[in-house]
Parts: sequence; C-alpha cells; structure tokens
Amino acid sequence: MDDNEVQLRWYALKVFYNKVFEIEDELIRAGLETYIPVRKDELKGDEFHRIRKRLATPDESRNDRRYEQAGPKIYKRVTIVASLLFVRCPDESLPWIESILYDRGFIYKTADRKKPSVIPDRQMDMFRLVTASGDENLEFFSDESITRYAQGDKVRVKAGPLKGAEGYIKRIRRDRRLLVAIEGFIAVATSYIPPQLLEKVSD
Repeated sequence: MDDNEVQLRWYALKVFYNKVFEIEDELIRAGLETYIPVRKDELKGDEFHRIRKRLATPDESRNDRRYEQAGPKIYKRVTIVASLLFVRCPDESLPWIESILYDRGFIYKTADRKKPSVIPDRQMDMFRLVTASGDENLEFFSDESITRYAQGDKVRVKAGPLKGAEGYIKRIRRDRRLLVAIEGFIAVATSYIPPQLLEKVSD
C-alpha cells in the first residue's frame, strides 16, 4: 500500500431510536461507505402512490433512505437486524462518527473496550453476500449463542444466489445450514443448501 493511501476499515455501529437510516444518510453525505442488512418490500396501493409523490419532490433536508426506487417500482428497505449499521472509514473519521452517534448509538468495541473493533474485509464480504442474497430464512446469532451448535466442515457454495459464500456447516435444530460469521460479533445461518451445491475448502 502506498504511504499516502488512506486505509479504510469496516466497523459496526449500534444505532438507537430507529435512527439507522438517518445515521446512514449522514455517513453517506460525508462520503463514507455503509452497509445495512435489509430486505426490500415492494410498495403497493396507497402507500406506493404516497411515497412516489414524495420521491418526485426531493427535499435535500429530508432524504429518506428507507425507500429505494428501481424504474417504476418502489421498495421499502426494512432492517433484518435491528439497529445494526456498518461503516467503512479511515481511523481519523472515528471521532467524528462517535460525535454524531452521541445519545443515538455507539461503535462496537474490542473485548477490552479500549478501541473500536475492526471487521476483516473478507468476513464483511461474506456477511454482505449472504445477507443481500434474498434468502428469506436467514437466522442471526450472537457470537456466544452460536457455540452451542455443532460445527462441521468449512465449505464454499458453488452455485445459486449464494455462490461464492464461504462458511461452516452447522447443525441447527436438526437441519444442516451454512453459517457465516463476523468473529466475536455476529453470525448468520442460511436456509438449507443441498450438499451438491457445496464444496469443501481448507481453513
């Protein structure tokens, strides 16, 4: 890496009071990359017409990122992990982020609580791939709670919406599922994936 190149790292934020999209907007306006695990619900009927009218008259002072337009369709972004937001930023942005989170949330810290906890890019890439896949049966676990389930082989998905995802096979309530984790923080289990779509990989 060039000495003058700014190193960007992923961090996880806990946001209170249903302000996830509000904080997301502030971070994006500052030029930072963000990620929120969401599902997208297509709007219909009166709600569709009401939101379409609102989006047709943009107000920069009220940029509502809960909604996303794709051609003639409008979707509502609904968080699938309450209050969770990820941001990729240089270390020098952390004090500013902590300031805008004042009374509205916090940055997750290391176990000793001394500094913000960095999320490795590879783990973040896998987590994003799975949570953005459209799988409606995702299940989330804290790092502590997942340890009670038996861990199997490390595998990679060869085809389908989760192609390229890597994780461990876990038997959860009698069903073998792919588990992808951000170590020490959160894990997500997919729905059942047929064995023929999986290949073993080395640790």
